[in-house]
This record gives sequence, C-alpha cells and structure tokens, in this order.
Amino acid sequence: MVIPSILLKFMFPSPSSWFVTAMMAVNLLALMDAGYMEIKGKNMRYSKFLNAGVAKKQEMKLSSRNGMLLFYTPAFLVGLASFFVFPLQDLRFVSLASALTIHFFKRVLEVLFLHKYSGSMALESAIIITMSYTSSTATMIYAQFLSRDVSEPMVDLKYIGIGLFVIGTIGNFYHHCLLANLRKKGDKEYKIPRGGLFDLVICPHYMFEILANVGILSISQTLYAFAFTLGTIFYLTGRSYGTRKWYLSKFGDKFPKDVKALIPYVF
Repeated sequence: MVIPSILLKFMFPSPSSWFVTAMMAVNLLALMDAGYMEIKGKNMRYSKFLNAGVAKKQEMKLSSRNGMLLFYTPAFLVGLASFFVFPLQDLRFVSLASALTIHFFKRVLEVLFLHKYSGSMALESAIIITMSYTSSTATMIYAQFLSRDVSEPMVDLKYIGIGLFVIGTIGNFYHHCLLANLRKKGDKEYKIPRGGLFDLVICPHYMFEILANVGILSISQTLYAFAFTLGTIFYLTGRSYGTRKWYLSKFGDKFPKDVKALIPYVF
C-alpha cells in the first residue's frame, strides 16, 4: 500500500501482512458505511434508535444491558490476553495494549454499574458490533507487534497520545455519568441532557470518545490505527447527527436549536 510521504513522518511503515491490510480496508469501509447509514436515518438497531424509522419485524432480541455487555467483554479479554501472548514488549506496545484494555474495561464497568436501560436490541446488531470491537482490538495489537522490528516514526506521539487518551476517557465517563443521572430508578422516559458540554452539543460523550481514539492512534502510530480511527470519527459523526435529529423529532421546540451535534458552535 502506498503511504503519502507526510504520513511517513508520523506512522510506522505498513506491515507486510495481508491480514492486517485486509482488516484495515474492511474496518474502514464498514465504519464509513455505518456512519453514512446513520446520517441517512438507517440506524444501527440498538438503544433508543431500535424503533426509529425502521419497520418492525420478528427477530431475536437481547436486553440492552446484556447486549452492551456482549459488545465490550470479548474486546476487553483480548486486550488483557495480549500481555500474556506478547510478553516483554516495549513501552509503546504496553501503552497501546493498556489503553485498549482500560477502554473496554471502563465500558464493562459502566454497563454493570452506571448505565440505565429502557429497552432491548436486535441480536444480529449485537453480534456485528461485538465482532467489530473484538477484531479491531486484536488487529490493532497485532499490527503493533509487527512494527517492533522497523524504525520508529520521525515524530514520536506516544506521550501526547497517552495524555489525549486520559483526557478523552475522563471526559467520556463524566458525560456518561450525567446521562445516567438524568433518569431516576424505574424511570424510562428520555430527557434532554443538561450540564457539562451538553449545553453546547448533544453528544459530548462521542466527542471525548473520538479524543480517546485519537490518543490511541497517537500511541500506536500504525497505519491500521489511523484507518480505524478515521472510520470511527466518521461513524460517530454520523451517529451524533442521527442523535440530534432524534432529539429534535422527539422534543420539537423544547430542544434548544443552538445545541450542536458533536462540535461546539460548528456541527
């Protein structure tokens, strides 16, 4: 794969692995397609979008809690296992594996102890999302392992990446707490989020998730991490657009029109 010369200053050379190259293309295209579908209103069938703009049909479903637990647990276990499968690696590899493991462990803890649930999700969607998280985590770690014998990028971003990951993770968790506190126990009605950056954008948790992903990219500095992060940004941008559209349709004039989707004052 031809890499633009500017990227060579920031990225490891592309590994000679057909598996990593294929997974890079598959994940990027899948995430970009998912983002486009979100913009078009054809949402991934989980959470509050389960019945938004799609015809009802008979299908197997999971509770939202069990579905989200299924999303994140295998990827967390892959991250944890990488320390035993690839022992005694350098700081960059350990930092990447640690960031991915912490990222999904945080999500598992949020599912178990923080989030509140009001519905179900399609089993088919749960399986697709689980496979995406698990395969992307495994491939990112493997791509990092393959880079161990090649020259480091001219510009070292791993320490900046660690900082961005920490800020993104804390910001994402804080806004998840605000969302969880919107509803009391037993309350299944959706409300317009307030507090934090919710007064500026409807999806600050996605904004900080993107920041955490950029942090992971900066730690890794592999072409696979770049492609996956680019796809994630596209998907979460589409998801944010769809979320704002959903709130507008549900709350109408009660939803503040100056609250953007993802980027304060811009989008």
